[in-house]
Amino acid sequence: MTTRTSLASPGKFTFEDITIPFRPGETVGSALLNAGILHLRTAENGDARGLLCGIGVCWECRCVVDGKPNVRACMTVLQDGMAVRRQQGLL
Repeated sequence: MTTRTSLASPGKFTFEDITIPFRPGETVGSALLNAGILHLRTAENGDARGLLCGIGVCWECRCVVDGKPNVRACMTVLQDGMAVRRQQGLL
């Protein structure tokens, strides 16, 4: 007989003061993508930027996490209560 494994309860984080649920082990980038949020930072020339490579190489998805700038959303595993903001230009 197969036993069912219970999943850990989901957590919540904020992006630009919007509360978003996430699954344990999920990255900032994947949770934002699942929530339909594509614009993670604004480049120096004003263009919107977001997830591109998804493996930490391009740095296009950098955002501000818990007050720390230049954090790659695709590489950062979420923790309950994290505060994520859109990054504006170079910080």
